[in-house]
Amino acid sequence: MKKLLITLLFVPLISFGQNKKNDTIHKTQNIKLNYKSLIIPSALIGYGIIGIDNDALKLFNYEIQDELKEHIDNKFKIDDVSQFVPFLSVYGLNALGIKGKNNFKDRTIILGTASLIMGSTVAGMKKLTAIERPDGSDKFSFPSGGTATAFMGAEFLFQEYKDVSIWYGISGYLVATGTGFLRMYNNRHWFTDVVTGAGIGILSTKIAYWIHPLVKKTLFKDKKEISGLVMPFYNGKEYGLGLSMSF
Repeated sequence: MKKLLITLLFVPLISFGQNKKNDTIHKTQNIKLNYKSLIIPSALIGYGIIGIDNDALKLFNYEIQDELKEHIDNKFKIDDVSQFVPFLSVYGLNALGIKGKNNFKDRTIILGTASLIMGSTVAGMKKLTAIERPDGSDKFSFPSGGTATAFMGAEFLFQEYKDVSIWYGISGYLVATGTGFLRMYNNRHWFTDVVTGAGIGILSTKIAYWIHPLVKKTLFKDKKEISGLVMPFYNGKEYGLGLSMSF
């Protein structure tokens, strides 16, 4: 169980702060890229990439899976749904009247940008590395797309609501961490897959906020109004993120 506990300790650190009431929509602000904030996601991605060919880290992957098989008998596939909970919570909270940092237009553009960065990165790395899943079902194990989606959403929730209450962000990261754990629990991913997916998800959202002013100015500068729908989808084999926008 020691190695299992080490796995659970790989949770991104979040600073605690005081709650603040906020019932108004903030104007989108230019967010300067804080290079220090890139350390954790970059380290997570780096760990996974090194683990592709590092014998010690690959052995650690096998040891974790063996530990899980020894102590867990039944699969619990809620991770197919929980990966979408953090980012959907942003829209849910707004629907309940709890306003975040950005209005619908801006937050949807940001989420769409983050999803594009995350999805293309994950898909490219899966094809490039061709690592077999623990259950042997295919060779698209690295990195974990479900974990990347969950952590992308967790950072999105954190950024939108950190000025309202830090606990929204904390809850999103807890759900994302649970999702990553369940990807291993259900024998779908190695530890390195999950760690890398977490890093990609966080980094994708940070980049999306950073480049948002440019994206908005370039692609949506004449669009005052925008409406749309962001929902997960399932095609019988794979889960994904559907984004429909009209402007």
